[in-house]
Amino acid sequence: MTRTHRGVTGALGALVAVLAATTACGGSDPAPAEAGADGLSGELVVFAAASLTESFTQIGDDFESEHPGVTVTFNFAGSSTLAQQISEGAPADVFASASPATMALVTDAGNGDGTPTTFARNQLVIAVPAGNPAGITGLADLTDPDLKVALCAEQVPCGTASQTALAAAGIALTPVTFEQDVRATLTKVTLGEVDAALVYQTDVAVTEDVAGIAFPESDSAINDYPVIVLREAPNRAAAEAFVDYVLSGDGQSVLAEAGFAPAAG
Repeated sequence: MTRTHRGVTGALGALVAVLAATTACGGSDPAPAEAGADGLSGELVVFAAASLTESFTQIGDDFESEHPGVTVTFNFAGSSTLAQQISEGAPADVFASASPATMALVTDAGNGDGTPTTFARNQLVIAVPAGNPAGITGLADLTDPDLKVALCAEQVPCGTASQTALAAAGIALTPVTFEQDVRATLTKVTLGEVDAALVYQTDVAVTEDVAGIAFPESDSAINDYPVIVLREAPNRAAAEAFVDYVLSGDGQSVLAEAGFAPAAG
């Protein structure tokens, strides 16, 4: 079976998933992969928060190695965007969100199967160019009128967490831009378009030429990451196995290496 490209992002993700399924029906394409010894086969479509890009891509590779009949396709984007796509009927098997609030947009609409499970936690840092040329040490420094700051839009988890942290610090901040997911926010730093941004520590860890500055108020804005099999999952058996793998020791090891903290409790 032809491997589906993993880098599907944003609104195009759902369209690509639909087109891939449609193309698979054509007589000229290779036959679907045979089920492995575990009986799992076919395409598994996972909608996941942008901050999970590297860790879930690795988990997807590992999952495919254990289940050779399955091909995993990811749609990485802001959690609120993904929740909207699911609500509009985009075909998907699993949803992994960067916050319980965005997960609730899916489950409250009856689009989840069962109860979401928290599989990881993440925390904000101040992202600055390598060497920290502006000498930023904490949130208060971001109010300097000479500095350009980027934040995630308030409706996405990193934006909600940013507003919580700023409120805890008693700081009012007007950024030069609000971005629709955490990776787009961090890109503003890497391109030199802003002096700083509030993003997750895991995003800084996988980005070259960027440093992360910890700040105490981030302790009040830690994000839980929940995952769920979707009610209309086309490949339910593989979806359940994937969620189990994310929660397994192997899946948790990948997340820990990426800088995620384990779920509380």
